[in-house]
Amino acid sequence: MAEMFDHGSVMTAKRVPVSGSAIEDAATLSWQASGVDGFWIKVLMEDAAKQIRTWLMKIDPGAASASHSHDDIEQIYVLEGTFYDQEGSYEAGNYLVRAAGTEHIAGSLEGCIVLLTYSPAR
Repeated sequence: MAEMFDHGSVMTAKRVPVSGSAIEDAATLSWQASGVDGFWIKVLMEDAAKQIRTWLMKIDPGAASASHSHDDIEQIYVLEGTFYDQEGSYEAGNYLVRAAGTEHIAGSLEGCIVLLTYSPAR
């Protein structure tokens, strides 16, 4: 399976700063279509050269993805609502990490917001 979310067409994203800090008020960012119905993203940081990205993802109530995998290590922290995959259901405060290439589904019955990070599997 290949990457399912369309992150090639994202709007402006912060890059890893050369020095100091980069600050973003995520509340002012608009939710962007991810390429999958019912899944929305706010790109907080994306740096192709370093092969890392950090997103907020909102999943609409009842939305679910097809089985897929990512080429990167995926970390998920549930901020609001309840998120599920093929292994279980996760509430706010739960954290998951997946090895690169792990097949999985994703969805939410009631809707949720998660923090996602992707990094290379080296």
